[in-house]
Amino acid sequence: MPSDRRGFLKSSAIVAGVSALGASSVTHARSNKQESLAPDTFRSRLLTCLGGPWPEPCDLQPRVIREEQKDGYRLQWVDYAVEPEDRVPAILLVPDGVNAMAPAAAIAIWHQHAGQWHLGKTEPAGLAGDPMHHTGVALAKLGYVVLCPDALCFEERQDPDGKLKGGNYERFEFLRQVVDGRCMAWKNILDMRRAIDYLASRGEVDAERLGCYGHSMGSTHTWLVGPWEPRLKCLVGNCCLPTYKAIHRTKLLHCFPNFIPGLHQFGDTPDIAALIAPRALHLNLGETDGGSPIEEARAGVERIAAAYASVNAADRFTYFIEPDTGHVLSDAMWQQTRETFEKHLS
Repeated sequence: MPSDRRGFLKSSAIVAGVSALGASSVTHARSNKQESLAPDTFRSRLLTCLGGPWPEPCDLQPRVIREEQKDGYRLQWVDYAVEPEDRVPAILLVPDGVNAMAPAAAIAIWHQHAGQWHLGKTEPAGLAGDPMHHTGVALAKLGYVVLCPDALCFEERQDPDGKLKGGNYERFEFLRQVVDGRCMAWKNILDMRRAIDYLASRGEVDAERLGCYGHSMGSTHTWLVGPWEPRLKCLVGNCCLPTYKAIHRTKLLHCFPNFIPGLHQFGDTPDIAALIAPRALHLNLGETDGGSPIEEARAGVERIAAAYASVNAADRFTYFIEPDTGHVLSDAMWQQTRETFEKHLS
């Protein structure tokens, strides 16, 4: 496991106790053969565990801060309101030739964690971080409008007072949500739904052809938002399907959005992803990725596949497990990603 990943997992140790909120001793000893809930029932339980319904959306009040022309696309630094007192900074990439008269499909990119709280939107936008993850630029050069927002606690959304640094501020925000009866995933989903509102509001965007992509924490964000955002026609997650069964078996510490208090008594993370059916979903996994133990991940994708088959959409869920590969975006994984978007957003 990469050292930066170990660092952020160590900083997140407190989740082990908090993730058990709402679970009984019976739940702790739950059978591996527990019958699945009907999708509508599980969706209702999931919403309750997340923290309940999201508020009515406020006015986006969008702003364009500045622009910069690049080779084949332009960058716009923008922000928009997700809640009355909370604005999200983001970078929009618009391919040359795309405009209100010639709109294009659009993809939101949810950035990774990697224990790099100073990085968010700028990595997929190609301005910082690992070139492997400059995926916004790659997609813009393929003709997609791309939105790269900061997740809460990252880049421009770190502690505005500067008191809590890095993982300490993330831990604070997670626990603040918990004592208010919610969790970090609830807030992340709210913010991502507002990102889709913003994309759909742009004249350059064909709002009937929207997708999202994420690596690592961004993959978790992908299957978290999918059940609640029907405008997303195609979703791709890269390297993150940690099940609670695997987390408990391996004593795995993970980033906060994976931990939804009380949920394990009703199902597991693949059951969340299964709620995206019948819309297109593709998941890439590395066989040796310690963040998604492969034994449980294989069972998880089979569970998702069965859910898609049950609604006559077997061809709309695909997955790719790359042998001898860890927590990366490999060339083969990127090819799968490109082909999935081309198939479902063209």
